[in-house]
This record gives sequence, structure tokens and C-alpha cells, in this order.
Amino acid sequence: MSWGQTVPPSRMFYVSYMNEIAVSEAREHLAEVIEGTQRTGEPVYLTRRGRAVAVVAVVVDPVVFGKLVEDAEDSLDHAELALAREEDEYFPWEQVKADLGPS
Repeated sequence: MSWGQTVPPSRMFYVSYMNEIAVSEAREHLAEVIEGTQRTGEPVYLTRRGRAVAVVAVVVDPVVFGKLVEDAEDSLDHAELALAREEDEYFPWEQVKADLGPS
């Protein structure tokens, strides 16, 4: 199955790698989509009118998922901080404390 092809529900069990399925088909066959993702370990992209709108992926443990989300948010924060520093758009902590005054 090549990238960009939708897997018909009748072939879901026979395709070892599903990468895309329409939201309407996924709704009708959600259990099979999840089982296929668990079996292969590969994400499945849900599409609407040919455009990917969501991803079904297996995370073994909700704690691991939470950690992944937290790490991603931290990475974004660090990237935004680095960009702000490059553009000289940040305020030193001492200035912030002085501006806010005693609490």
C-alpha cells in the first residue's frame, strides 16, 4: 500500500501497514483501526476530503503519553525563548521583578 491510498474496510485485516483511512470509514470500523495500529505499531492518518485531519497512534502507557506531550511542550517553549532572544524580545528576570514590585 503506497502513501496516500485509503484502505477499504474490507481489506483492513489483510494490509500489514495502513497509513490512511477516511474519517467516515474509521468511524464505522474504529476497533479494527485501533487493532491494526496496535498490531503494526504504525500510526493511521484519518482523512477528510483527502486531507489528514487526525492520527491514530498506539501509546502503551498513558503516563508515557503524558510525558511525550510534556516534553513536546517544553521543546516548543525552549524554541520560542531562543527565537525571542535572537530577536531581542525578552525581558531579564530582574527587570520583571522590579517592574512588578514587591508581592
